[in-house]
Amino acid sequence: MSARNLDRVYLIHILECIDKVRRFTVDGRTYFLSDEKTQDAVVRNLQIMAESTQRLSANTKAQHPEVDWRGIGRFRNLVVHDYMVLDYIRIWGVIESRLDPLEKAIRQALAELDGPPESED
Repeated sequence: MSARNLDRVYLIHILECIDKVRRFTVDGRTYFLSDEKTQDAVVRNLQIMAESTQRLSANTKAQHPEVDWRGIGRFRNLVVHDYMVLDYIRIWGVIESRLDPLEKAIRQALAELDGPPESED
């Protein structure tokens, strides 16, 4: 599979994870902070989403410098390796402040990939 097609798969997957996080948190902050199953589901989808961003090509990432790709990678490492000390209030902050801009950038990247193919001169 070409890098372009692989990026497309990952971009769609990222959007699916964002959608799940939104659906799982529709009941708001208080419910999220009080419900272990919701926390687990949200963190898992954020982890998967972050992993998918790390698998995007360098070219796709370079075209979207507005995204803190390294920060997303650090978040993934935190969730995977330091899971015993997760701060769910901070995770809620990520949900509130970071998902919308990330979704916008991912949709833009997907639109760019779905545009005319780049020439192979």
